Amino acid sequence: MFGLKFFKADSSSFVIKSINGEARRVGKGISFWYYKPTTTVAVLPVNSQEAPFIFNLQTSDFQSLRVQGQVSFLIQSPEITAGALNYSLAEDGKSYVSEDPMKLNDRVLRVVQTIIQNHIQQTKLRESLLTSEPLLELLQRELVLNESLKSLGVEVMDVSIAAITPSPETAKALEAEARESILKEADDAIYARRKFSVEQERTIREAELDTDLSVQQKEQELEEARMENQKQLLREQAAIEQERLQSEVDAETKRQELVALSAQNQRIQAEADAYTISEKMKAYRELPVESLRAMALAQMTPEQLMATAFESFAVNANKIGELNISPDLISQFAKQVAR
Repeated sequence: MFGLKFFKADSSSFVIKSINGEARRVGKGISFWYYKPTTTVAVLPVNSQEAPFIFNLQTSDFQSLRVQGQVSFLIQSPEITAGALNYSLAEDGKSYVSEDPMKLNDRVLRVVQTIIQNHIQQTKLRESLLTSEPLLELLQRELVLNESLKSLGVEVMDVSIAAITPSPETAKALEAEARESILKEADDAIYARRKFSVEQERTIREAELDTDLSVQQKEQELEEARMENQKQLLREQAAIEQERLQSEVDAETKRQELVALSAQNQRIQAEADAYTISEKMKAYRELPVESLRAMALAQMTPEQLMATAFESFAVNANKIGELNISPDLISQFAKQVAR
């Protein structure tokens, strides 16, 4: 009524009340009465805004590429933003008098697209498909320092890269190449496993052969040691036998010397006895027979004397007329013979 109207903003809106082009009241979430013919109300959303994007770009090797992501931003300086874009409300107090508020997202996205495009155009397709992290770091660094965003009073809060994909035809070609590469890697893995299995088998076989060779060497060493021990034993036995034979030879030599010495002694003794007997016989030859008989009888025992007497009786039997021998004499003689 009478051109007066009440306005109340929420807490996420920054309001600039201008009268005849001069800002009279500014703030967030304010409310006031205003006179429509002379008052302009500009309302800027100061909460975080999300702007998704899909950019179709071209790499340095002229391959089509699609980059998909999202950028989050907010109006950090509402007065600067209101000076660059028209955020004035229409007479209904709800809609805007221009389409500038709808252009803010486009301007932010154009800045993002420019940075991404400059990066993609300097890389090849394969590198671009793997450049998410470097591209994200580049965006975060460049958006903070971008003068266009500062002139709009906008601050980028976050940016993300959801996907970097080639065209369907290129994707199929890359898939086919990757498939072939995977199949080749699978074949190489099978070959490597077979090769490794063969090498392991060879290693095991070589180890077995080395073990057999080592066992044979040990057996040969044991056999050589046994033969050497036998040789040593035979040498020792031969030495012992030689010593025994030498001892027997020495003993026989000593025995031969002893026999020779004994024979010589016996010969000397025999010569001495022969000389003695010769001298005695010589003396006996010179003595009368009767003297010799008397000497012999002197050396005889009574039994020998009796035997000699009977022998004389027998020799001179033709000269003896009668001989009387008492039984006592015969008995005594028999007792002596029995002893």
